Amino acid sequence: MRLAVVLMFAFVSSALAMETTSVAPVTEAIARAMAAGKLPGAVVWVEQGAQSRHWALGDRALVPQQEAMTEDTIFDAASLTKVVATAPSMMLLIERGRVKLDAPVREYLPEFAAADVTVRHLLTHTSGLPAEIPRDLAAPNWRGYEEGIRRACACTPDPAPGTVFRYSDVNFILLGEIVRRVSGRTLDEFARAEIFVPLGMKDTGFRPALEQRARIAPTERDAEGTMLRGVVHDPTSRRMGGVAGHAGLFTTAADLARYARVMLRGEVDGVRLLKPETLRLMQATQSPATVPERRGLGWDIDTKYSRPRGRIFPIGSFGHTGFTGTALWIDPSSDTFYVFLSSRLHPDGKGNVRDLYEEIGTEVARLVGAGGAHQTPSR
Repeated sequence: MRLAVVLMFAFVSSALAMETTSVAPVTEAIARAMAAGKLPGAVVWVEQGAQSRHWALGDRALVPQQEAMTEDTIFDAASLTKVVATAPSMMLLIERGRVKLDAPVREYLPEFAAADVTVRHLLTHTSGLPAEIPRDLAAPNWRGYEEGIRRACACTPDPAPGTVFRYSDVNFILLGEIVRRVSGRTLDEFARAEIFVPLGMKDTGFRPALEQRARIAPTERDAEGTMLRGVVHDPTSRRMGGVAGHAGLFTTAADLARYARVMLRGEVDGVRLLKPETLRLMQATQSPATVPERRGLGWDIDTKYSRPRGRIFPIGSFGHTGFTGTALWIDPSSDTFYVFLSSRLHPDGKGNVRDLYEEIGTEVARLVGAGGAHQTPSR
């Protein structure tokens, strides 16, 4: 793997903590992981207050030919779909009185098998539903959006809802379908019209256009040997046509930065998405007091998946990760967020950035002085 690092920084004045520190520790952590073959490259965006730093390093693609990473690279966001498309779509419908947070899922999906699972259970991953649509040995190669929804609706909780935290794609597949049935628009249509276009997220959406293909970071080869580029990596979303509540979104670091500003500060360029009280509801712990893992409505707060928080950002910060090597973490206490986008599965599916998430989160917290963290001197 090429070890040359392409660094492109953009600086905006403000925030003393970021003015007096260096991003070198973040870059060095990523470079070490690249040298170990854990990812081919990445794009990073760190923002505190009005000051931001963003850069690209390494490669976007290694096969069939090497391509340098650029800041405008489009990534398969994987499970960031849950918090950038599906959860805010649901919260808009809740604000408008179209969906009730504690209503049974059956109120919106009458064919759903479980009577006592609520919308809140789905959003907090406390429904008891399986992590994935169960494998069907009789029909292992099922296809189609409607078939995926049928299978998700047939799932039943074990144990009972509200008793355990189990991260589940099924939860968000069902939420995406609730958006479709209540709004009369597919999730991709609703999210584009109500979230991405208003917020100026120009490169974010499902099923990217052919003309965007050259900027998309490929993931790995599918079962037929085709390198996935511009086609969602997640097998279930791919079977459902590329639009599902749990995965399928493609985006850039700049677009996610716009979205993070709204989650952190309520608006971007004067445009608001949700009411302040709705944002507070999403970001506060909403899982039952008897469940030790802490989740907001969509957002991760304190679970085994909270590696991007690192060792310094406090409880009360929140974020999410994606299977393809993506992460977003937001800390209201220091007015900070960071975006980390990689395609760690490229080219052979063997990359791993779980430990890197924690390193980056820790170094970003030091950079911005979060939680009274020691600040690394500039160099």
